[in-house]
Amino acid sequence: MAETRKVLVLMNPKAGFASSLASVITAIGDHWDKPGTELIFQVSRAIEDGQAKTRRALEQKMDTIIVVGGDGMINSIGSELVGSDTALGVIPTGSGNGFARHFGIPLKPEAAAQALAAAERLRIDVGRTNGRPFFVTCSMAWDAAIVRTFEKSPVRGVLPYVFAAVYEYFEYERQPFEAMVDEREGYAFKDPLMFTVANLTQFGGQARIAPNACPDDGRLELVVVERKDAPLVLANLPRLFNGTIDRLGQVRTLKFRTLQVKRGKGGPIQLDGELVQAPKEIIVDVLPRALTVLVPRREDRDAMLRDGGAAVAL
Repeated sequence: MAETRKVLVLMNPKAGFASSLASVITAIGDHWDKPGTELIFQVSRAIEDGQAKTRRALEQKMDTIIVVGGDGMINSIGSELVGSDTALGVIPTGSGNGFARHFGIPLKPEAAAQALAAAERLRIDVGRTNGRPFFVTCSMAWDAAIVRTFEKSPVRGVLPYVFAAVYEYFEYERQPFEAMVDEREGYAFKDPLMFTVANLTQFGGQARIAPNACPDDGRLELVVVERKDAPLVLANLPRLFNGTIDRLGQVRTLKFRTLQVKRGKGGPIQLDGELVQAPKEIIVDVLPRALTVLVPRREDRDAMLRDGGAAVAL
């Protein structure tokens, strides 16, 4: 007799579902509740609650954990799966959905559930900032401060994010950065406005900050824009959405395995859309292929692109 495949679905009831929670459950059930699969639905009521349920699922040798939520929840649950054989599946219901967009996971729950049911398993790299995992991006300058203002907005979407960016452009306190790449190349940045480390291509919302980032090459990508170059970069903002922002000479990109950063002082940084406090000295490194994720087949990713999403070749 074939062994039963155990699948846990963890849902964030606070995420902005395009459909009702009941319809999301129905969509997953239609495509995953099959003979030979034990499908379990649970609610993640807080970060700690979701992580505790994930640890219990690992003890029970779950084959797959499907997260119904945004990049923040993907981070908190996925962090518990690092180094295990349990696969992470994602039904995106967040505002940016950078993880889902990178891998071509459809943004509609019905289509996402169907695509994941026939998905491939891919082992991807995991970034770490002072030991804390991230899967999409980590930002440390103005690009992190934006999140602080955006979180105060009662609504989500591109427009509030733009307002937050403009506000923090004037409020963000300047400070110098020093960076040592792979313990051999040192760089000094007098006044960086953007200082983002990317594991995947997306900030979210189709904004591709690192168009050539590869999820399984064992390296991360640092993207830096100095304040003096910001007006020209902002004038070319459409490049952020068509995947050509890295072709601007004012946008500096560096690939690395280990990055040592020293800022003027400590303060909040952004990890997968969530703010966390960090000291002025930060070490970023990569765990090669440390997380297993479900990735739609090529034909499903192509369909995502036709629907206006943004994915990359794997």
